[in-house]
Amino acid sequence: MTDTPSAIGATGASLLIVEDDPTFARTLRRSFERRGYRVASAASPEEAEALFLADSFEFAVVDLKLGAGSGLTVVEALHAHAPQTRIVVLTGYASIATAVEAIKLGASHYLAKPSNTDDIEAAFASLRGDASVPVEGRKTSIKTLEWEYIHQTLVECEFNISETARRLGLHRRTLARKLEKRQL
Repeated sequence: MTDTPSAIGATGASLLIVEDDPTFARTLRRSFERRGYRVASAASPEEAEALFLADSFEFAVVDLKLGAGSGLTVVEALHAHAPQTRIVVLTGYASIATAVEAIKLGASHYLAKPSNTDDIEAAFASLRGDASVPVEGRKTSIKTLEWEYIHQTLVECEFNISETARRLGLHRRTLARKLEKRQL
């Protein structure tokens, strides 16, 4: 089944948005509603779970970092409850480690912010991988390696900043500053 992005929204498809930034959540909601989606939104993993247990959704947009919580828990629970839901993880903290974990837990796509409604709809419509994507021998800088290692450790610690800092041998404030500096 290959839906085009415009055909997806035109059918009145149901969409769950899980985003803790109220301004961004409201903007996304309005944009998808204009495209014909029925939209529900939640700001925490608990609110999201209450919504998807009460109703079914064809699509979901889940922010990776939800305050002190992790969007990965939402992805895992939503996929276990409704495996047919196409889940797109949207994040300002993109890393290879979190992308891999999101896909393993049931997300169908992973997008770095800033992404717009067109990007998200294209991700919903993309049911298969693209083997024609060029494989390039990109050189990785030390800063990028550090960033990816920090995020891999964050995932392992379920986004607990204090535990991540302890495992990395950093002061908690130092880790928090590194995370704030490098948002994508």
